[in-house]
Amino acid sequence: MHTLVTVEALLLVAASPGLAGLLLLGPAPANLPLAAVCLLPLGPATAAALYALHHRDRDLADLHPARSYRRGWRLNAVPALKLWAPLLAWLTVIAFTLTHFTATGLPGWWAVLLAAIGVGSLLWGAHALVLTALFAFRARDTARLAGYFLFRHGRATLGAASLLVLTAAGTAVLTEALPALLAAPLLLSLLHSSRQVIAETQEDFTE
Repeated sequence: MHTLVTVEALLLVAASPGLAGLLLLGPAPANLPLAAVCLLPLGPATAAALYALHHRDRDLADLHPARSYRRGWRLNAVPALKLWAPLLAWLTVIAFTLTHFTATGLPGWWAVLLAAIGVGSLLWGAHALVLTALFAFRARDTARLAGYFLFRHGRATLGAASLLVLTAAGTAVLTEALPALLAAPLLLSLLHSSRQVIAETQEDFTE
């Protein structure tokens, strides 16, 4: 519990510049690019949280998860941004297109296809962040592995999808702050569902 609370607090602090900017933005579709910019710090903050949760000490007397978080941030900030920034840009294009879909003149099934591509991109991003947080691959290699595992380990992808649905439902029913308030437990669940991905990467793609 101490580890979860500490990692949660550090994640919020690391992402706070962007989260503060989001609070100032209105819900207008025109603000989507600015919202994407505000979400940039969330990528490195999330990667650091995944690192800290994965490397948490099994010794209950060792209550220093902040050290692991800081180390995770130093190691993963730049690698995470190399994948997180393009993903945000791509999702922004999809979201902007969907919010202005009537103006495109495209048939309705295109909207369904774009939404599916957006969800698939989010699931790819979940695998990519886990791999970035725990392994020192080049960005392009991480991107390829994330795409490979998206279909290779359907159970891990389904686990990430269930967390996505749970978060979206909770946000819609309760509060928009829910993902931030429950970030650490959600990320711990993501690590748990990604066990096979992590194990295969360690066995087959590292020395």
